[in-house]
Amino acid sequence: MIILSVDLGDSRTGIAVCDKLEMLASPVTVIHSRYIPDVLRRTAEIAKERGAERIVVGYPKNMNATIGERAEKCAAFAKDLQELSGIETVLWDERLTTVSAHAALDNTKTYGKKRKAIIDSVAAVMILQAYLDHRRLHHDDSL
Repeated sequence: MIILSVDLGDSRTGIAVCDKLEMLASPVTVIHSRYIPDVLRRTAEIAKERGAERIVVGYPKNMNATIGERAEKCAAFAKDLQELSGIETVLWDERLTTVSAHAALDNTKTYGKKRKAIIDSVAAVMILQAYLDHRRLHHDDSL
């Protein structure tokens, strides 16, 4: 199944996708917009272009697993995206994903403008890869 992931940000939203065999998550793009209707439209377009059968939206719970304002915003985005695209959309806990993305880019010595340009798509890759790994580990096609 082709699955698309979204790391929703205030001004940049990272998008990643996996192959049909769900082996590898890869970055697609970063949507540069603060206007949520624009981000929704563009994300739905990319999902359809890529043949996505499911969309995973990062769900940034607080470290104590409570739901804050940011997570609520992501949940609303996921609901609107499913309605707009007609593609099943699920939320996936993304705690520390951006921290991990920064660490990964540190390891590759990616800094400055280049880092800023790709950090959100790297975070989307990490969200999707964690989702894929969980599905594979738990043999769970319902997720």
